[in-house]
Amino acid sequence: MGMTMTQKILAKAAGVNRVEPGQLIEARVDMVLGNDITTPVAITEFEKAGFTQVFDRTKISIVLDHYTPCKDIKSAQLCQQARNFARKHQLVNFFDVGHMGVEHALIPEKGLCAPGEVVVGADSHTCTYGALGAFSTGIGSTDMAAAMATGLLWFKVPSAIKVVLKGKLQPHVSGKDVILHLIGAIGVDGALYKSLEFTGEGVASLSMDDRFTISNMAIEAGGKNGIFPVDEKTMEYINGRVNRPCEAFSADEDAQYDSEIVIDLDQLQPTVAMPHLPENTKVVSEVAGLPIDQVVIGSCTNGRISDLRAAAAILKGRKVADHVRCIIIPATQDIVLQAIEEGLIQTFIQAGAAVSTPTCGPCLGGHMGVMAEGERTVSTTNRNFVGRMGHVTSEVILASPDVAAASAVMGCVADPRAL
Repeated sequence: MGMTMTQKILAKAAGVNRVEPGQLIEARVDMVLGNDITTPVAITEFEKAGFTQVFDRTKISIVLDHYTPCKDIKSAQLCQQARNFARKHQLVNFFDVGHMGVEHALIPEKGLCAPGEVVVGADSHTCTYGALGAFSTGIGSTDMAAAMATGLLWFKVPSAIKVVLKGKLQPHVSGKDVILHLIGAIGVDGALYKSLEFTGEGVASLSMDDRFTISNMAIEAGGKNGIFPVDEKTMEYINGRVNRPCEAFSADEDAQYDSEIVIDLDQLQPTVAMPHLPENTKVVSEVAGLPIDQVVIGSCTNGRISDLRAAAAILKGRKVADHVRCIIIPATQDIVLQAIEEGLIQTFIQAGAAVSTPTCGPCLGGHMGVMAEGERTVSTTNRNFVGRMGHVTSEVILASPDVAAASAVMGCVADPRAL
C-alpha cells in the first residue's frame, strides 16, 4: 500500500520508511510559527518548563499581526513580551511593525517554508503552506513552547481525502470559490483530522495565490492540513525566495484515500458562505441584493497582490456605495509597495475605500473594522462564526475579492459578473 504526499513528508520527518494513518510519530519540524496572541502564552509555558534556549534560532518565526499596530495596552504588553523573548534568544525571523505582515502571507513571501518541510504554527490557518507542497498545520501554544525548545513534536498520521480538480476557473471565479464550494459540499467537519490532498489537471490552471487561499481554509472543513503537488508554478514561486535544499513529494499511485471528490472548475460559480458557518454556502446569484454595511478585503486568505488587483479592476472608475464602509488591507509591506507602484492604492482611495497597514485586525474582530449591533459585512476572510467580527448580532458573509468589491459598489451582496 502506497502513501499520500502528507504521509511521505511525515515519514521523512520521523526518520522512518513509512507511516500508517492513525500512527503516532515523533517528527522533526522545520519551522515553528507564532503571533502576538499565541506566542506570549507559549513563552510563559516555555519558561515555566525551565527551558533556557531554543532549538534553532533560524527556525522560529514570530509575527506580530493580530492586534498590531497595537490597539490597546493589553496588546502592547503582549507584543512587548514577544519582543523581549525574540531579543533574548536572538531569533532571526522576528517581524514587528513596519516589517510585519499577515503571518500566512508573510512566511511564504520570505521563503520560510518550502516543499517537503514540516511547518507548525500556533494559529489554525498555518495549513496555508500546503500550497507549496509542505505539511503545515496549526498547534496549540503549549506545543509551540515544546517545539521551540526541542524542534520535535508528536503527530497522529492523518488519513486523506483526494480532491480532484478538472477544467479551469472562469472569469470572476477564484480559489476562494473553490474552497467555499468544497466546504459547502462536505461540511465544517467533513475532513476532520484528515489531509485534503488536491490533484488533477485543474491544479495547473490555479495560481499560487489560489492555492494559498484553498490550503488556508482546509481547517474550515476540519482538515489537519491541505496540500498541493509541487509543479512548475511552485518552483517558480520559491525561486529566489528559498535558499536551502528542499524535496518535493508526490503521492504513490496506490495511495489510499478515505474518499474522492471531483470539482469541475469550468462549472464553478462565484460562491459565498452565509452566516454563521463556512459550510452555509450559496451561489452568489441566490443571495444578490441582500443589504450590507461593510466590506473587508484582506486577511491571510485574500490579501495578496492578485486579490487587490481583482478588487481594483472592479472598483476602478466606480464609487463605494454611500452607506457602505470598504476597508482594504494588503497582507504584507511588499504587497503594499507593489499596490502603490501599480496604482491600486490610488484606485481604492478614489473609489472611497480606506486602506490599512498590514494587520489581521477585523478578521477576528480585533480592530480596523469591528461591527456594531445588527451590521452585516461581506468579507474575504475565512470565518463567519457568531460574533467573529464584532457584536454577536452582526453577520459575516465570506466571499472572494471580486464579490466583495462588487458588493461594495452595489451596496448589497452582488455578483461581479453583473457589473
